[in-house]
Order: sequence, then structure tokens, then C-alpha cells
Amino acid sequence: MSIVKEIQGALAVLSIPEKAEFFPKFFKTGKGEYGEGDVFLGVKVPDQRAVAKEYYSRISLDDLSKLLSSKYHEHRLTALFILISKFEKTKDPKIKEEVIDFYINHLQYVNNWDLVDSSCYKILGRYAFENQKEDLLRSLSDSEEMWHKRIAVVGTMYYVKKGFFELTIEFVTGNLKHTHDLMHKANGWLLREIGQKNEAELINYLNKYYKEMPRTCLRYAIEKLDEEVRQDYLKGRV
Repeated sequence: MSIVKEIQGALAVLSIPEKAEFFPKFFKTGKGEYGEGDVFLGVKVPDQRAVAKEYYSRISLDDLSKLLSSKYHEHRLTALFILISKFEKTKDPKIKEEVIDFYINHLQYVNNWDLVDSSCYKILGRYAFENQKEDLLRSLSDSEEMWHKRIAVVGTMYYVKKGFFELTIEFVTGNLKHTHDLMHKANGWLLREIGQKNEAELINYLNKYYKEMPRTCLRYAIEKLDEEVRQDYLKGRV
């Protein structure tokens, strides 16, 4: 049995029918929705992480490509968990480069918010930060593809955790008027993370842009602020 079939079999055993029925609704897979056509086995994320931990050191990138290109959501997410482990566990720059190339060349399969959010800052964001390769993220921020834009914005989480906010602010501002709610949420989330590290930085940004922010973005951004301050922004009193 191939290692891909082995991993798929391990995930199949962990399938929960009730989850398989619920996930398509949760991830908006209906016609015209952002996850249109995605299919699910019904495997919980902790179980997928456990499978990834068991197999990451044994599977090649060629075989991982087969897993990541699967129609099943859990196959793709497990493949990304494996890829994260391959990236984090090695100290070999050549292997890290191979993982980055693999990730970039398979972005078409990183096509739902959990796939994006679970992987992009741990792989691409970290690599860009450690190697001063911001243009890798910038090119995605400038893309017409919504998932690419979300990868860019959420990818800057690694920068925010290190106390660097400029790239996040650049991407959020450049995509502030994006039409999709998933971008409004991502932008607001990353602004909130900036506020967690440096509230003054967030306040300064909000004072410039809060009146033109989509409401969802604003609500996400101010979620951790004091209630009185939150209400001032929500009611336009600033």
C-alpha cells in the first residue's frame, strides 16, 4: 500500500458521519458560496494533526502533492499539517526552500479559510520574515484571487508576533475595500492582533481608517478594546 493510501485510510477510520454532514454547511460549500464543491470525510482537526505527526517524516513531497490535491478537505488540511512539520522540524535551508516552492506551487489547493489560516503564517510568513522576502507575500496581496490575498494578510501574523506591523498595515489598507466578508474578517483579525501587541498602534490606525472600514472588519479589530472605547468607534464618536 502506498503511503498516500495509508494516510487516507487512517483518516477514513477517523471519519464521523455527523461531522461529514455538518462540515459542508459550516464551510459554505453550496452553489455560489466560497467553498463551493468541497467535500468532507468528517474528521476532527486534532485527529488530523495526530495523523500528520505520525507520517510527516515518512512522506515525500511528491507523494504529499497527491494528498494535497485531493478533493477531500481533510486530505488537504492533513497534507498542510505535514508540510508545516517538514518546514519546522528541519534546519536545512535547502529543504526549507523546497517546502516553500511546494507551498507556492500548490496554492490552488489552499482554498478555504481554515486551510489558509492553519498554514500560511507558519510556512510562508515565517520564511518571508526570516529571509526578508516580503515580496513573496506582497505579490499575493496584489493578486486578484481572494484566497491569495487572505494568505498574504494572515501570513503577516508571523511579523505581528515578532512586533513588526508595517507589512500587515500595508496589506490591510490595500485590501480594506475588498468585497468579500472573509477578507473583512482577516483584516480585522490581524488589526486586533496588532492591538494585542501594541494598542496605541491599533488606535492610531483606527483613527485614520475606522469610518471607511467595512463593519465586520471594524468589529473584529476592536473586539479586545475596552467597552467604552469600542462603543465610541461603533457609534462614530472618535
